[in-house]
Amino acid sequence: MRKFPLILFSLILSIGLWNPSEACTRVVYKGPENTIITARSMDWRDEIPANLWILPKGIARTGEVGSLSEKWTSKYGSVVSTSWDIASSDGMNEKGLVANLLWLGESEYPKFDPKGRKKGIAISLWAQYFLDNFATVKEAVEQARKEKFVIVSDYIPGTERFTTVHLSLSDASGDNAVFEYLGGKLIIHHSPEYTVMTNSPVFDEQLALNNYWKGIPGTVMLPGTNRAADRFVRASYYIDAIPKTADTRTAVASVFSVIRNCSVPYGITTENEPNISSTRWRSVSDQKNLVYYFETVFTPNTFWVNLKEFDLTEKGKVMKLDLSNFQTYNGKANSNFKESTPFKFLGLN
Repeated sequence: MRKFPLILFSLILSIGLWNPSEACTRVVYKGPENTIITARSMDWRDEIPANLWILPKGIARTGEVGSLSEKWTSKYGSVVSTSWDIASSDGMNEKGLVANLLWLGESEYPKFDPKGRKKGIAISLWAQYFLDNFATVKEAVEQARKEKFVIVSDYIPGTERFTTVHLSLSDASGDNAVFEYLGGKLIIHHSPEYTVMTNSPVFDEQLALNNYWKGIPGTVMLPGTNRAADRFVRASYYIDAIPKTADTRTAVASVFSVIRNCSVPYGITTENEPNISSTRWRSVSDQKNLVYYFETVFTPNTFWVNLKEFDLTEKGKVMKLDLSNFQTYNGKANSNFKESTPFKFLGLN
């Protein structure tokens, strides 16, 4: 039997003692003929209302942190899912760039001085900034390395929970990047191989754990708990085990199967972990065909949005798909979007 390295044993033990409250999984599928699909689950302890929005290009934005806010005008239109209609937590732009925010308790952001010189962007806009401005992961990473601004976080409204997330990007070529703030410093992991991300531990440690499990055949044993490290291993194994096909129907179905396998049953609770996060919704982004699939745990149907069929030019309208009150949609939902006043990103103002 393969000897378990002491450092990995200690790491897994520490994870075993960690009591998760927020959790998510993100995975990227790569098939033939440029078939790239990114899926994620949104796991949260409490209700986290989501709506879908179509945001055309040409929208002027500010970082929402006062006079030192970074400012830009969106170059690309996008479809996003919001949290409480105050932040973009997930989405895809018209070039096939996908951004996903996932919880990371170890996050520590730089100190922001409202009277200093360094510009800032509220954390509610972190994903949207990249969707607005970049077509590829490479472009986004090159700009991020310049560190023209800092990410400014705050408490989730109505709670004593400080927002700590990390960000993943994937593009239509299959390139990937993970952005983390650790000890106040921006850490960027950039490689087409980084197709899976979950929550704690930090990404470097997730990779180390996954390397260990690669030595154990997935048909023999896979870790089965809802903890982030276990979900990382399962997602890594299954995304490589499913068929590699250019048939969109088969590929999307396979990817949905993987992200559902890594989801957390709704309402689960145990004596030692009464506040386990449950999966609230799942998204699957077809980056080749620009179709964004979505499903929630409270509605029985998966529906989708064809981004190509919206007017994403400067003349386009902001559109909203209301998911409140268990609204149920089936199939292509483009026609169900309604013109709407843009939501306001939460910031320090």
